[in-house]
Amino acid sequence: MTPLVTQSLSELPAIDEHHVDRRRYPHGVAFMDGQYLSMSEAKISVLDWGFLHSDATYDTVHVWNGKFFRLNLHLDRFWRGVERLRMKLPYDREQVTSILNNCVALSGHKSAYVEMICTRGSSPTFSRDPREAENRFIAFAVPFGSVANKEQLKRGLHVAISETVRIPPKSVDPAIKNYHWLDLVKGLYDAYDKGGETALILDINGHIAEGPGFNVFLVKDGDLKTPAFGVLPGITRQSVLDLCAEIGLSVVTDHITRAEIKGADEAFITSTAGGIMPVTRIDDAAIGKGQVGSVTRRLTDLYWQKHEDPAWSTPVVYA
Repeated sequence: MTPLVTQSLSELPAIDEHHVDRRRYPHGVAFMDGQYLSMSEAKISVLDWGFLHSDATYDTVHVWNGKFFRLNLHLDRFWRGVERLRMKLPYDREQVTSILNNCVALSGHKSAYVEMICTRGSSPTFSRDPREAENRFIAFAVPFGSVANKEQLKRGLHVAISETVRIPPKSVDPAIKNYHWLDLVKGLYDAYDKGGETALILDINGHIAEGPGFNVFLVKDGDLKTPAFGVLPGITRQSVLDLCAEIGLSVVTDHITRAEIKGADEAFITSTAGGIMPVTRIDDAAIGKGQVGSVTRRLTDLYWQKHEDPAWSTPVVYA
């Protein structure tokens, strides 16, 4: 792949959305093979190991009111994942930042879900040796979406605990963001069968781990706790830890049992896709008073205020 030549937005090709089937594709812009495309045109080879073997890493950052939120932390995590999977990016950090910016700017979105991906690619000779594969970089920007909808954010999510066990860290390192989601999808179906809206699944020790695309926190007597073992170190999770340090709230990372989280005063989940989202019921147990708690509300307010803080945000350069 030829390295990207950085261009001004006025020089970039226009995205032709004329033939986009909006029933199937969100309005957005992707970057593949050195060019910007509408989402309907962004396609990956069936021979790519990212598709065949889930051999890929990725990261997602959101844009809110025309600003990337904690972009540098997302880039740091993405680069660590690429290096630990022994992949090589065809672009440097400055070029990737420019590509992400251009995807958002060309899409015109002021609030967006932005993803960067590195796949193993494929071997020109269809070799099974991963060292012979040509790695691929892909990026896209689509409208911002949330794990929880407006109603759920107002009243709190109803979550069910699945007996599904998260892939052990010795098998797949959870610190490397990956597409190994079969355990998470199974957990979702378990939750739906129980009447839940999303799921929490367990680690190999039977403790609470995380959910499909989110971390979890509990609040008890004003103190916070989040699982430490076998979970993705989420950027929104880190943002909560940072906010707690700023305002003097006690927070620890440690094991959490089922009984402990059901007996919490408050609970919430965290994700780039939605931020801090309250949980008011787990299985058949109401959390606290069954309403969104004061600590959750305070942290949520501070979290969204931080989107205007230059130390936490990066403006998108639009045309």
